[in-house]
Amino acid sequence: MGRKNDWKRRDGVVYSTSDNYDYNYEGDEQQETLSPNEQNLKVLLDKKARGGKQVTLIEGFVGSEDDLKDLGKLLKSKCGVGGSAKNGEILIQGDHRQKVVEILQKEGYRAKKSGG
Repeated sequence: MGRKNDWKRRDGVVYSTSDNYDYNYEGDEQQETLSPNEQNLKVLLDKKARGGKQVTLIEGFVGSEDDLKDLGKLLKSKCGVGGSAKNGEILIQGDHRQKVVEILQKEGYRAKKSGG
């Protein structure tokens, strides 16, 4: 029996209809975080599906969720606003594109403003 059939480790998962479903075990290796100068981050303004509110979107981060959250916390703190960081993206409330690019570059990241 392979890992896919190890039902005892699947806390709380009952059933999936997806043929391609593979349970994500806790403790699995996370993606290794690239150093700042290896990151290619895009900073853009997004207001789709946000009730007309603008957010600064930082995408292209390659690394662990913890490192993503740390970077998100830094950006939220420096911009003085809220936001979130998950799934390789950071959202900062409001239009802070220029400031975010400057902060990222000062931290050693390769970042550029995209789209307007």
